[in-house]
Amino acid sequence: MQPETRDAARVNDMLTYSRYIVAYISGVTDQQYLTNSQLRHSVERCVEVIGEAARNVSDALRSAYPDIPWRRIIGQRNVLAHSYLVIDDMAIWALASNHIPQLIPQLENLLAEIIGEP
Repeated sequence: MQPETRDAARVNDMLTYSRYIVAYISGVTDQQYLTNSQLRHSVERCVEVIGEAARNVSDALRSAYPDIPWRRIIGQRNVLAHSYLVIDDMAIWALASNHIPQLIPQLENLLAEIIGEP
């Protein structure tokens, strides 16, 4: 698989799982999120997948698109993967409800550029 193809696949994964998060928490309050362990675990898993995909995007692409917070995305994945006993549920809620919706258009634009769509 060509580097560009791998990058497109990784960015597509990031976009897909970001959209899952938005769909999962649509109409949900922070208190509902906090009391629903299945929802929390689903969102956490999506964040992990987004971070793992970001980690596997080429350095060249990450350098070319510095507006996407690559290091923070990867760092959050690392926190979830390695510190699962001390997850800050409110921080994940803030990420899911504030930052992920802002990330989606960035990823849509990036993917369109990678695959050459207008």
